[in-house]
Amino acid sequence: MTSNNKSRSGAEVLIDALKINAVERIFCIPGESYLAALDALFDRSEISLVVCRNEGGAAYMAEADGKLTGRPGVCFVTRGPGATNASGGLHVALQDSTPMILLIGQIARKDLDREAFQEIDYRRMFSEVAKWVAQIDDADRIPEYLNRAFSVATSGRPGPVALALPEDMLTDMTDSGDAGQWRRVQTSPASEDVRQAVAMLADAERPIIIVGGSGWSDTTRQQLQAFAEAYAIPVANSFRCQDYFDNEHPNYAGDLGLGVNPALTGRIADADCMLVIGARLGEMTTGGFKLIDIPCPRQRMIHVHAGAEELGHIYQPELAINASSERFVDALANLEPGSAPDDARRQQAAQAHQDYLAWNHSIEVDGELQFSDIIHSIRNQTDNDAIICNGAGNNTGWLHRFFRYRKYRTQLPQLPPRCATPSAAWWRFAATVTT
Repeated sequence: MTSNNKSRSGAEVLIDALKINAVERIFCIPGESYLAALDALFDRSEISLVVCRNEGGAAYMAEADGKLTGRPGVCFVTRGPGATNASGGLHVALQDSTPMILLIGQIARKDLDREAFQEIDYRRMFSEVAKWVAQIDDADRIPEYLNRAFSVATSGRPGPVALALPEDMLTDMTDSGDAGQWRRVQTSPASEDVRQAVAMLADAERPIIIVGGSGWSDTTRQQLQAFAEAYAIPVANSFRCQDYFDNEHPNYAGDLGLGVNPALTGRIADADCMLVIGARLGEMTTGGFKLIDIPCPRQRMIHVHAGAEELGHIYQPELAINASSERFVDALANLEPGSAPDDARRQQAAQAHQDYLAWNHSIEVDGELQFSDIIHSIRNQTDNDAIICNGAGNNTGWLHRFFRYRKYRTQLPQLPPRCATPSAAWWRFAATVTT
């Protein structure tokens, strides 16, 4: 901790903590329960405030910010109905493993447990849609709580954190010092585990790699593409992670989500070794938990995940590796190259990509409107780094099947269909935010 002799309000300490942690944008609906924080933000021009039409939209925008940047997206909402409206964004962040911090204005501490106007115990309310939920009752402890919020939101399997802020706590004066800037902690694989994983893949006749989850980068994408090419292994993306591998790369086999290519599901069912990097293998990726046997897969499974609690959670892998995707793929890239794969392996990888291209080809449906042609037209008229936003309804199956993603973090799911129509601020954000 660093010393600071200047007395500040709890709200000022809070905003300073966000500034120290390099927060660039906050999304919100202004509310009376955290006016002190808005006042403190007024004097700190380094942080942009994006005012939205609805708390749900603000939460979804913060989730998108976290998804695109890898840093926690931050959202401010007011108590009661405001926090309730934001719950959908928390749920998306939890299921998509997106780092996010939701700051909730709360009633005054003196009125707690009296069912005061719009009073809610957020620890109970959000316990199943956030990694951690807490309430800061002492302004002196704001740096401690914020430091933990950033740590929890980004460590292991990333996800959302919710902090309730009693309105009278925000106006308390404190001489609390500031904590240092948060640093993301990554787990690294043991070298013997990396060698064993590569040996299992090399010995296989029909290997496949499935990628997904959080904590990737464009460098990681390129490293994995080089590894897959060198070892002649087809690569599939998990649900809503189609931009993790160049869709036009000769080893790309397609995505596991809505409207999966039957040839791909057959290839996975027939695989004798499966390397899963970062993906949880949830319901959508596994076709309702039917694609892979539970708890013991038919395939020899290597599961790599940053969250130790995800390893063996549903599927029992032959080799479980607790490591971030970035560190594991980097370890693969730095191994001495093994013997070249045989022609049969190379033919299988080439066929997997041809199966994807055939599935991606336009189809004709009844009526004058041909959706596959529309998606292909959009693809042909957008740059490789254009960010494509899509929802979660069945209609997005057209985008999943017919759009080709070339660069990391160009797919931005999901902008939920039932949230309020995005404001102009949202589109400016989506168009300008970069990784």
